[in-house]
Parts: sequence; C-alpha cells; structure tokens
Amino acid sequence: MSGHSKWHNIAAKKSKTDAARGAVFTKIGRELAVAAKGNPNPETNSKLADVIAKAKAANMPNDNIKRSIAKAAGELSGKDYKELTYEGYGVAGSAVIIKTLTDNVNRTSGDISSTMSKCGGQMGKPGCVSYQFDNKGVIVIERTVALDEDTMMEYCLEAEAEDFSAEEDVYEVYTTPEAFSDVRKYFEEKGVTFLEAEVKMVPQNTISLPEDKLATFMKMIDKLEELDDVQNVYHNVELPEEEEED
Repeated sequence: MSGHSKWHNIAAKKSKTDAARGAVFTKIGRELAVAAKGNPNPETNSKLADVIAKAKAANMPNDNIKRSIAKAAGELSGKDYKELTYEGYGVAGSAVIIKTLTDNVNRTSGDISSTMSKCGGQMGKPGCVSYQFDNKGVIVIERTVALDEDTMMEYCLEAEAEDFSAEEDVYEVYTTPEAFSDVRKYFEEKGVTFLEAEVKMVPQNTISLPEDKLATFMKMIDKLEELDDVQNVYHNVELPEEEEED
C-alpha cells in the first residue's frame, strides 16, 4: 500500500474554504443521520461510531454532529434513504466509483449519468471498474516528533492493522472493512487524532492523464461531488500535488 501520499501538504488540508467545509459537513451530516436511524447510541452502533470518527477527522464541530444524529429521529423518519454505488469511466478509460445516499433513485442516477456524459465520461454496469479497487479501512495520522515511526509500528501490530505506511507528512494505516472499527477504537484509546478515518475504495493502481484530459477529468469529479446525493467519489487517476484533494 505504500507509495506517494496525497497528504503531502497538511497545512493545505487544514485550510479549506468555509464553503468547501460546509459542503463536506452537509454530506457527513446526512451520513450521520442515516447511520443513527434506529439506534443513535455510538456505544452500541459501530457504524455510527465510525461515521462520527470520520466527522471529527473532517473537523466537524461537535454541535453539528449532535444535531445530525438528532435528525435521525425527526425529519429522516419519513424518508427512506438508500446507499447506492455507481461505477463508470472518465476520459481516457479512467475508472470512477460514486457512493450515494438518496431518497430518489431516478433523480440520482439521472444526475450522475448526465454529469459524466457532459465531461466525456459514461456510467457503466455494476462491477465494470470496482475490480480495480480494494475496499479498505483507511486511517491517516499526522506524523509528529511525539509520534515516531517505531511507536506507530508497535501500535499497528497491537491493533492488528492490515498494513502500515510511513510517508513524509503522515502515517497511513490500512485495515479490512470488518476490522476498521476495532483498529479505530484502539488508536482513539491511545489518544491519537485522525486526519482521515473511513472505509473507502482504494485503487490497486493509478494512471496518469495528459494535461488537457486531466482538466476535463477533474471538472467531472468536481461536478459529481457537487451533487447533493453524492457522498464520495473514488477514482484511479494520479493527480499532480497541487491538484490533490480528498
């Protein structure tokens, strides 16, 4: 799993615009509310606990987290949100996976298909690109003097993490989806804070695109992420450092 880290610039990660943060908080808020529906107690709802960890890693305020969980018993009680995954291709055969939460499947699939086609991409059938990705728990921790590599290695062994990578600015810890909650809890109990903590689709290999096609590809990704029903977009394109983002 080791290799070039997208977390090369911690300062840039922490200085997102208010608008960008607001959009992220809105999406995580829906995810929190859906996870909390039926059981708003993170002590007994591991999925909710995992999303709370994701929210905290994104610097979402505690009040926002509490409000989102409270929504589960209110406005979401009459809505049936579905977690759906779409797959497809961007320019030059690039692979894209889109995770959504929606109460209107026709609207969501139509919006995604239209957005992709306008940017030279197309939606594909289930399984068309997902075989190129691994579903992994990913925990990213800022590398500091106080948390040296030997200590992190020891923590990973004790937590039974699947893989560990020491990059220039961060440590990246990988788990199976099933072990993610336990590994996350272990690090939380050690007092470690996260830059990222979630189960996500990790590309097995990345591809490079020429500058003109990269610009078209990034436009598509940006437009997909702006859709209200889209929670996460994963792809296999290697981005220049100044372009890299969550």
